[in-house]
This record gives sequence, structure tokens and C-alpha cells, in this order.
Amino acid sequence: MRWFDWLPFGRVPEIAPEELAARLGRADAPAVIDVRTGPEVARGTLPGAKHVPVRELAVRLESLGLTPGSEVVAVCESAHRSIPAVRLLREKGFRAVQLAGGMAAWRRAGLPVERPAER
Repeated sequence: MRWFDWLPFGRVPEIAPEELAARLGRADAPAVIDVRTGPEVARGTLPGAKHVPVRELAVRLESLGLTPGSEVVAVCESAHRSIPAVRLLREKGFRAVQLAGGMAAWRRAGLPVERPAER
């Protein structure tokens, strides 16, 4: 990736919180990667999300066991850190989008949140 691909500005494809919530738990559900920090994730994340901080995503991507070409949703708090995550995932061959509005929008919509200890 180019250095400016890591800037948390610009536009990437998105999925609305309600649309993602409707797809979670179904056979065609996308993989969800929460790219926030550990303390942020400890306060709650999307059901079934895998936690990989954005700064570690490039080196830990292979360990996630995702199939290139598969659909992946990147999540951060306010849809800024997920922008470079989506760019990286798309460069690696994934059909990646970000959660529109991030966890803040997910919570505002009243959608379910899991704490890592609940898994």
C-alpha cells in the first residue's frame, strides 16, 4: 500500500448498520473485523467480530483464515480508522466495506453489542 492509503480520509464502500445486523447470523454473513484498540473493544463490539487493531491488520491478516474474494466488514468507532483497513483488505483481494458511522452508529441504532468476555 502507498503511505497515503493509510490516511483516515476519503471514501470507501459502506454497509448500513441495519443492513449488516440483518445479515449477521445468516449463511451469507460477511466476516466482521473490529479494528479499534483493545480498551475500545472491551466496552463492546459487534456479535461475532474478530478484533485486530488497524495497526496490526497487515501482519495478522493471514492468521484470520479469511478467503480472498470473501466479503469483510471493517468496524471502528466512527468510520475513520476503518477506511485504511478497507483499502488494505481490498488490495489483498477481499470484497471489503466499512460499517457506515462505525460503532457509534451501531449503538445509536440500538443494535446488539457483545463484550469479549461474553463470547
